[in-house]
Amino acid sequence: MSSRLLFFGTALLSLFISSAARAESLNLLIWESYIDENLLKRFTAETGVAINQIYYDSGDKRDEVLADPGSNVDVALVGETTASLFGRRGVLEALNESNLPVLKNYETRWRTRCADYAMPYLWGTMGILYRSDIVVEEPSSWHALMTPAPYLRKHIAMFDDHNEAFIAPLAMLGKSINANDQPTLKLAFEAMKEQAPSVLTYDYIITSIQHDEIGPELYMAVGYSGDQHVLNEKVGKPGLWRYSLPREGSLFWLDCMAVSAASPRKDLALKFVNFIGSAENAKQNAMTLRMPTTNSAAYALLPVAIRNNREIYPDEAALDRSQRQQDLTPESIQIRRRIISSLVHFQ
Repeated sequence: MSSRLLFFGTALLSLFISSAARAESLNLLIWESYIDENLLKRFTAETGVAINQIYYDSGDKRDEVLADPGSNVDVALVGETTASLFGRRGVLEALNESNLPVLKNYETRWRTRCADYAMPYLWGTMGILYRSDIVVEEPSSWHALMTPAPYLRKHIAMFDDHNEAFIAPLAMLGKSINANDQPTLKLAFEAMKEQAPSVLTYDYIITSIQHDEIGPELYMAVGYSGDQHVLNEKVGKPGLWRYSLPREGSLFWLDCMAVSAASPRKDLALKFVNFIGSAENAKQNAMTLRMPTTNSAAYALLPVAIRNNREIYPDEAALDRSQRQQDLTPESIQIRRRIISSLVHFQ
């Protein structure tokens, strides 16, 4: 695992405290390898403001930090449900074209999904990541992951997040990924319990691949579109890891860049988000990460070959089969977390 990847404890607390002491710096809460490093360097060169990246590897861990008023986070990458929920709770700064002029580059459909508390960032799907030298046939169904072949036993990575962990089993079963009812969640649990003996880790694949002992043993994982490029960079083997969007459909996700309402550096944070959201910078970010942009002006600048690349921009039929995340009931979240905690007993 990268020494830069921080978990929540003394190391993270130390970073927050030390960062607070440096006036010309911003703390960015984000997935690892999820922003063009050259953009960060250019922002620092132009403004003198350093960007401290604080990595999380699940939505649950991100929300735990973001909900802490003492976390000293200035900017955070959040999902659309977190943008809505935390915005209503006053955790996130309301954004409009007055305090974030670059929002003019984003269509209403994206801005609405970020609930007017964040700038639309990147979007994509959830699917199956697989090592093409071992898994020679593309896994086109969630069954390949949830009811894996014997040779995949102890070679699979899943999630421990109460949202993402249930995408694969619920989609495979033809159910809503936002199911709240106990009978449906019980069906998902049965599928997850049957899969558990084949799971090596419930840590996010980008985190797990960096463990010397675990990484080489991973052949298949649930993950996000675009993760295959990060995995290939981590292992130094272009094209080794590939991504498949299962035919049953999946999650059609959207990430949003938000500013903490409690940030003591709010003006700088808004300046940074506005910088990332400019047409040219959003284009550069999308091309570097090889992921689809929500920025209309940036999209217009992309080469036609990229806009027509179905690995980056899936067709409408694929998106029509996929679902968006919605707020879950507190009871559903509790049940889901209990299910995840119990899976270790079936490995």
